[in-house]
Amino acid sequence: MSLYPTRNVSGRYDNVDFTKAAGHILPTVKVSYLRRDVLLFAASIGIKKEELHFLYELHPSFAVFPTFASNLAFKRTSQDVFDFIERMIESNAPVPGTPPFDPQRSVDGERGLEIINPLPVDSSGLDLEIRGKVIGVYDKGGNMILEGENTLVDAKTEKIYVKFTNMAFGIGQGGYGGPKGPAKKGHPPPKRAPDAVHVYKTSPEQALLYRLCGDYNPLHADEEFGRRAGFKGSIMQGLGSWNIASHGILLELGNCDPLRFKSITARFANVVYPGETLETRMWKTPGKEGNIDVVFETRVQEDGRVALSNGLCVLKPEHVTSKL
Repeated sequence: MSLYPTRNVSGRYDNVDFTKAAGHILPTVKVSYLRRDVLLFAASIGIKKEELHFLYELHPSFAVFPTFASNLAFKRTSQDVFDFIERMIESNAPVPGTPPFDPQRSVDGERGLEIINPLPVDSSGLDLEIRGKVIGVYDKGGNMILEGENTLVDAKTEKIYVKFTNMAFGIGQGGYGGPKGPAKKGHPPPKRAPDAVHVYKTSPEQALLYRLCGDYNPLHADEEFGRRAGFKGSIMQGLGSWNIASHGILLELGNCDPLRFKSITARFANVVYPGETLETRMWKTPGKEGNIDVVFETRVQEDGRVALSNGLCVLKPEHVTSKL
């Protein structure tokens, strides 16, 4: 029997067995970037002139914003726009026991990122690649969820820069009786006033700017495409909101110092539309090795719905920082 499901006349798949997916190694993806990409990313997530070390390549402390690598799997080595849907279909490598994801009905469910070594301000001289594997594929509420783990590595030296975790959410693509997956540790906000709050009003053009970082999904530009996907129109990238929150945390609690940023994870709980206001509430709690664990939640200020939940960002103590 084949390892891979086959589509039947109903449009569903036969030979589905999500348990076969765990541990599957994904194809390696080559990536690269320029200083211009670093600057564009910083501008697209709302970094202000007061944080010039992220926005000006001649600043003596010019640095990559810590979560910059979150878009490299989309961008890869491209320096121009590309057909996002076509690329996702082409790169949708088969996973044992698992139907292929439909990129027009798939969204991010959760993202995590851990800095192992700070990235240089451009990738010249490096041979960067993303190496990935499947942790598991799960079946929840008729939806298909793939949990993955990826590592950004310089193939020349085997130096690891960033580790990623992700949950891809295939809307209506489950229902095969597969495993529901392990229970995840929660990070509920403490029942007290937040230690800091970051408010950022996105512009109607926010998603159009952010997509230039590599996420050219029409869902973030085309109103009709968004309506066909079941939304009111085009929507903000989930990673866009996630990165705006990351910036808010480093700004409010990390003195804008990239060397203090260790890791972040959050669940995409609700859609955000360009023009809405994101309010990220943060609670500091003691972490390991003197680190600060920041539990956070991001809400849409206009109606209070939660955009990012189960958020946890780990900041290193101040004594490890550089002078900006």
